[in-house]
Amino acid sequence: MSKLMTKRLKTRLSVSAVLVAAFLSGCASKIDTLSEQNAINDFVSQANIASNVTVADETNWWQKLGSEQLNALVNSALANNYDLQTSQLTLKSALARLGEQKAQYLPQGGVELSAARSDAPSVFERQSSANVALDWQLDLFGRITALVDAANASAMSQAEQVRLLQIEVVSSVVKGFVSYQGNVEKQQIIAMQIEALEQSIEVFQARVDEGVANELDLNRTMAQLRQQEALMPAIEYAKYSDLSALAVLSGKLAQDISINDEQGVLEHNFNVALKSANEAIALRPDISRALYDFSQANSLSVAASKALLPDISLSAFAGVVSIDSTGLKNTDQQWQVAPQLQWSLLSYPALLAQRDAQQFLSEAAYSDYQQIVLNAVTESELSLQMLVNQQQQKRFADDRYGFANKAFLQAQAMYEEGQIPYLELLDARQDVLIAQENAVNTTISSLLAKVSAYQAFNGQWSYALSSTK
Repeated sequence: MSKLMTKRLKTRLSVSAVLVAAFLSGCASKIDTLSEQNAINDFVSQANIASNVTVADETNWWQKLGSEQLNALVNSALANNYDLQTSQLTLKSALARLGEQKAQYLPQGGVELSAARSDAPSVFERQSSANVALDWQLDLFGRITALVDAANASAMSQAEQVRLLQIEVVSSVVKGFVSYQGNVEKQQIIAMQIEALEQSIEVFQARVDEGVANELDLNRTMAQLRQQEALMPAIEYAKYSDLSALAVLSGKLAQDISINDEQGVLEHNFNVALKSANEAIALRPDISRALYDFSQANSLSVAASKALLPDISLSAFAGVVSIDSTGLKNTDQQWQVAPQLQWSLLSYPALLAQRDAQQFLSEAAYSDYQQIVLNAVTESELSLQMLVNQQQQKRFADDRYGFANKAFLQAQAMYEEGQIPYLELLDARQDVLIAQENAVNTTISSLLAKVSAYQAFNGQWSYALSSTK
């Protein structure tokens, strides 16, 4: 396997600094996420994924296709994709909510200024006051901490969602580009098949007119011609579909994007090479996101349990009051400190039900996390099996095309020497065109299988992509 190019793709993602800040903020909750991650590594290692894959750096793997046009499309999609922008803004919102939740550690309150004048009996005619009041909920039992952990886990989960979308965008752009170039080449092959059939029809028609042949071969060839001609509209639609998909990924309309023919990318030396296959699976964002979702559910379960305990808070008041002036003259000072304890004993049945419900959700999140790990391992295994399968099919298809091409050259030489009739030469030419079309199809399928392998083993390169500025 060839080593991956070391150049890094420079993308300007407005949320990358936010992602780094979120990552450095710490674990998502009080559960042992490190132990869970180690458990993933052990599980993946036991599965022995990609033990024969050569060591290389897969960062910016799509650049191995050697297409500046493709690199520009990837850059454009990462910068302009609306789904990705939506997810990035949602991440910023989650980080803001985390800050809001952390603010609950601090005293809450405000400043009040008032002035009043009245002519009612037994009421001071003028009065003014300035007060500062605060309420401080003491987190003696850790309920606020549990809610902060849940908010942190939610933000980290959303950060992983951004990474998931980046993976999807990059992989879809590469697949769309490969598919488009493949359809262009298939269209050219079909055009050559049509040309060969038209030449055959001319020969058959002349033989029929001369009375030396019947119309059977002519009609059969006409049917083959119409079959190939019917493929052209389908190919045109497939090309437009690929173009539209690439346009949507880049936040554009189909008429605003154009792709030059670059069939050479299909034959470019492009092989799958991973730095660490097992670690690439363990770092997949779907696994990390499931872990943070479990973390969030676990923290909310802790918070629900802490709600069964008393709430202890401290209220304070300080200010000045003037009873004969609206301008805070001749004021008297006043203050008050009042500790409070509130215990919702009568709400215990409802609080117990909420705690039980959240605990079940936490167990469900952990079960979902385990299933996602299993799915990731299975998907990775299948991607490698598909990779091997498509490479074998491509080898057989290339051999078929090679033999068919030799047969055509032999038939051409034999026809020039008068050893075979022209019809056999046309049949040999048609065979080589069909074999060539099959070889192109397997080349496209093999290339898409390689892209799918990188999409499955995405843990390493997606982290590098998220941190690239």
